[in-house]
Amino acid sequence: MDWIKKIFKGSGQKNSEEHYYYGEYVEDPQFNAPSGTGEHDEEIDQAIALSLLEESQNRRNMINDESQLEEDEQLARALQESLSFEPPPQYENVNSYQPIPVQFPMGYRICAGCNNEIGHGRFLNCLNAFWHPQCFRCHACNLPISDYEFSRSGNYRFHKSCYKERYHPKCDVCSHFIPTNPAGLIEYRAHPFWIQKYCPSHELDSTPRCCSCERMEPRDTGYVALDDGRKLCLECLDSAVMDTKECEPLYLDIQEFYEGLNMKVKPQVPLLLVERQALNEAREGEKNGHYHMPETRGLCLSEEQTVSTILRRPSFGIGNRAMDMITEPYKLTRRCEVTAILILYGLPRLLTGSILAHEMMHAWMRLQGFQTLSQDVEEGICQVLAHMWLVTQLDSSSPPSSAVASTSSSGSSGLRKAKRPEFERKLGEFFKHQIESDTSPVYGDGFRAGHSAVYKFGLRRTLEHIRMTGRFPY
Repeated sequence: MDWIKKIFKGSGQKNSEEHYYYGEYVEDPQFNAPSGTGEHDEEIDQAIALSLLEESQNRRNMINDESQLEEDEQLARALQESLSFEPPPQYENVNSYQPIPVQFPMGYRICAGCNNEIGHGRFLNCLNAFWHPQCFRCHACNLPISDYEFSRSGNYRFHKSCYKERYHPKCDVCSHFIPTNPAGLIEYRAHPFWIQKYCPSHELDSTPRCCSCERMEPRDTGYVALDDGRKLCLECLDSAVMDTKECEPLYLDIQEFYEGLNMKVKPQVPLLLVERQALNEAREGEKNGHYHMPETRGLCLSEEQTVSTILRRPSFGIGNRAMDMITEPYKLTRRCEVTAILILYGLPRLLTGSILAHEMMHAWMRLQGFQTLSQDVEEGICQVLAHMWLVTQLDSSSPPSSAVASTSSSGSSGLRKAKRPEFERKLGEFFKHQIESDTSPVYGDGFRAGHSAVYKFGLRRTLEHIRMTGRFPY
């Protein structure tokens, strides 16, 4: 005790040795022993008081040291938990490090997967939560995620492979994952209507594309090859019009459509289905005409020509190639302003009908004595009539007034009862979309101007304005 040492110091002895107290070196001061008993007792009382004060201070220091030690231990435990690993407690090996246990409140670590408390052992700390390793599972396959990396979509966790299988786009042609480009980005082509995604390489590798619906054909999917080089998918083939006789019911249907608009086409104009080559040759024989590039699929003729028309539909043999098609020459005689309407064969019924409705509008205006119009006005109003006919076909809740079988015609009375397949309706929506989204200044802009005029003023007033001014009303 320091107060005893103070008494010894007061004995009158002079001492110059150094003494070690609590880790500190201090040097005693030199002093003379006091004389007199009263003064000596007073000095002893002061020494006792000083010693008690020092002992109180030392006790407070020890408490502070213990608090600091506890804070250090908690910091060490926090660092250990940040490594997402807690070693199990050791009981037998006395040489092992035994961390001082810290009492955590119940629910300190609750597994976000099973909602149970996490005890000793391994655990995961991610997504702002704690997990048992077996509870951190893939949303797709429901197996634990033990990889170093994982993928996330919203609040769902995935193996990287499962995420790729679910979200990485696959090619609709080859069924493989669409590759990334040199910049590491997924690059693909997509059809604006069918939402078909495919690898850019398929535009260069001779992958067949349907001449009607414009979809690329998936691998191992059948299609037919027409003898003029066009490819036709099997779904479009179901309603394809293959020869002139098959087209007669459709022609009657569109004549009724025009009569319903009080726009009967008379005299009746011959309708012929032809091959691509015959259509191109007939186009060259015309002095005037507007043609929708890159391919013409219909013509309204005014000149006398001899045209090769399809008399009997082709059959499809080995490799789904068209064969045994019968054609015959047809000599056109000019009895009025229109000699014939030609339509490209092998197109689905609704596409054939919209083309026919377009060409019949050309015929109606020529027979009505309309003056020569600008391309955008004439082609635009013809597209309006084609669009109107498609709308009547798609909006009708009852079966179509006429249909065309994919086999030889057996009369329109039996065909009127057939219901239109769902794909044919979707195909009609596509042809309607093609007219509406055409970007060409003649057919596209002309249609939009004509459609706006008809919507605002009606068809009859719009046609009268075109007859008088050669322009659309505004």
